[in-house]
Amino acid sequence: MKVTEHIKQAKSTLFSIELLPPLKGQNINSIFETMDQLMEFSPAFVDVTYHREEYVFRNAGNGLLEKHVVRKRPGTVGICAALSNRYKIDTVPHIICGGFSRQDTEDALIDLNFVGVDNVLVLRGDPIKSEGRFVPDPDGHAYAVDLVSQVLAMNEGKYLDPDLKDTTQTGFCIGVAGYPEKHFEAPNRQSDIRNLKAKIDAGAEYIVTQMFYDNKAYFRFVEECRAAGINVPIIPGLKPLASKAQLNVIPHHFHINLPDELVQLVDRAASDEEVRRIGIDWCIRQSKELMAAGVPVLHYYTMGKAKSTQAIARAVF
Repeated sequence: MKVTEHIKQAKSTLFSIELLPPLKGQNINSIFETMDQLMEFSPAFVDVTYHREEYVFRNAGNGLLEKHVVRKRPGTVGICAALSNRYKIDTVPHIICGGFSRQDTEDALIDLNFVGVDNVLVLRGDPIKSEGRFVPDPDGHAYAVDLVSQVLAMNEGKYLDPDLKDTTQTGFCIGVAGYPEKHFEAPNRQSDIRNLKAKIDAGAEYIVTQMFYDNKAYFRFVEECRAAGINVPIIPGLKPLASKAQLNVIPHHFHINLPDELVQLVDRAASDEEVRRIGIDWCIRQSKELMAAGVPVLHYYTMGKAKSTQAIARAVF
């Protein structure tokens, strides 16, 4: 079932989660363990992230280095198929621009269509560590809006090869990302909203937000979207703090602000276990306020760990 269909049929706020594929060389049991702990809350759908290749340089002898491509977290398509089969649940694989040619994208979408996936979350993706800025594949997409257009074209039966006849139309429900505190590369909030509107106009049907820790940022973002003519569901994304180190790591990597009340609570904490409890309590407060405001879904970034999300869900759902 499509994400938008889940939302239309729901009588109250839905619960959903995002999972990380296991590291290369590990098995899927960590995914199953997380799912087993969270299935009691009947997630409407499960996002599975995609992690692009990175480069490492290895000694080739004679003082030379060879460039090797590595993918640290492969298996998004396989994980989606396994989750659908094991739990009879709808999955939302992430499709990114970085590291994909247009043909790679088409092939991935064909595979997803074959295994019965109805939803995709379309993202540009971040630059890899060896890049100072995002660099698209030479035959790929530089922006998520172009990726949205390719998915929509396949939904209309239009493939890259113009000579193909009697093609099958895919039926993907397309989600995109939104940034309550502005994408860090956007020059201002207004241009960021215009870019988001372009993705909706291109065919995206719902928005999932970047994590935030102040609900005022989400409510302001929704108001700005509605004023700009963006009328699709806007799903808030939440992640509880889990350690003191995240006070610096999260703002650095995700370019978001943390409320001073939360910062002071964490600063006074004597241990990371106390921080984890603070993070859970804060996220419960956020979740209850958002649910009271009638948000369609509460979407939790689990980062592959179920314990905190489980505690939050038990208090909220």
